[in-house]
Amino acid sequence: MKPANSHEAWDLVDAKKSDFIALSDSVWDTPETLYQEHRSAASHKAALEAQGFRVTENVAGIETALMAEAGEGGIVIAILGEYDALPGLSQKAGLDRPEPVEPDGNGHGCGHNLLGAGSLLAATAVKDWLQKTGTKARVRYYGCPAEEGGAAKTFMVRDGVFEDVDVALSWHPMHFNGIIPPLTLAVTMIDFEFTGRASHAAVSPHLGRSALDAVELMNVGVNYLREHVPSDSRIHYAVLDSGGRAPNVVQAKATVRYSVRALKRVNMEKLIERVRKVAEGAATMTETTVQSSVVTAMSEVLDNPTLEALLHRNMERLGPTSFDSEDRAFARSMQATLSADDIEAAFLSAGVPQSESPLCDLIVPLDARGVPMLGSTDLGDVSWVVPFAQISGATQAIGTPGHSWQLTAQGKSPMAHKGMVQTAKALAASAIELIQTPALVEAARRDLQERTARTPYITPLPANLKAGTGI
Repeated sequence: MKPANSHEAWDLVDAKKSDFIALSDSVWDTPETLYQEHRSAASHKAALEAQGFRVTENVAGIETALMAEAGEGGIVIAILGEYDALPGLSQKAGLDRPEPVEPDGNGHGCGHNLLGAGSLLAATAVKDWLQKTGTKARVRYYGCPAEEGGAAKTFMVRDGVFEDVDVALSWHPMHFNGIIPPLTLAVTMIDFEFTGRASHAAVSPHLGRSALDAVELMNVGVNYLREHVPSDSRIHYAVLDSGGRAPNVVQAKATVRYSVRALKRVNMEKLIERVRKVAEGAATMTETTVQSSVVTAMSEVLDNPTLEALLHRNMERLGPTSFDSEDRAFARSMQATLSADDIEAAFLSAGVPQSESPLCDLIVPLDARGVPMLGSTDLGDVSWVVPFAQISGATQAIGTPGHSWQLTAQGKSPMAHKGMVQTAKALAASAIELIQTPALVEAARRDLQERTARTPYITPLPANLKAGTGI
């Protein structure tokens, strides 16, 4: 018997869920990292064509990005998916101990196999509803690669692929069901390449100019800079090239990559200029030269209260996922591999009281105030040009760290599949309500206009930078 508040989108999702569970598992089986997601993109393309979508490949000149559309005329609702994996997180499914499928191989340690398939399932349900009702509107699925450090959506925004979209929605597999707070950091990754002069380190050290010394001095300078930046800023670095393995040669080349983050794009840009000055100072001290090049960049996410309220309303109407005893037993076995701090941090982040349940059995209240876990996402740039909001769906044991072997291990589990399907229902129902209620779309558009009136969007990317360059 259907619940009294049932939505027709739910049945449309259920009718095809098995196909998209299979898609999610297929992508899990072929984990590919940023800009190399050829098999994953091909699997999504095949699924889209099987469902009757009109597919466009090579979106924004990115080989593994695609866009698919169904319907005619009317407003355009976009549902965004991802399918990139992470390096070094290979793990056999269903095991509560670390055991890679392939040593040092890739793995879906952030659940993007679920994210892409769940978004596509939601888009398919909306397509089927448009066909069934004869409604004039369009639904689009955007297959977005390289979210993990590649900023593909930032390049897609720069190239205008969202310009005619009225509303964009997405989700992410997580511990809890609820609205994902729009609190992220803008970020830019920059390579600093120092050039000096090689020389024999013993015979003629005075004739050499060490690029490695410059890198080390830059790192020291930035570490001192940390004391004098806003507390919500983040600066990280990795030495990409130390100049070789011979200590008796003064290193003529060395490169360090910096990730510079701040709550606002404008503040990030100011902080970048300070980091550049440190690099120039290091070059001056060592009599080397320095060249910098942006690798990727992302803006912070803007909130959209209209869309957040809509998505939350549909999640509450739907209710939490119904997990069974086997799901809970598996989740408890995964929690046994975690620390108490991991589990506590998940509840604190969501802003809900800690319980003994290993899986989420609630919808996080819209006004919950959790402890922010600040990261970055290229969805931020989408939110500056299109009214946007995203939700989280409970697909994992509470406390599972992101980017971990434990998360990879849960990616093909029945509980992950159930959470994915449940979230697809909420997305599809929300998209249909937007199509049926133009006033909601207009209110969401006003929300965006109010937030960008004083600070218009400017891409954080250099005009000539191509996706995947330097990665």
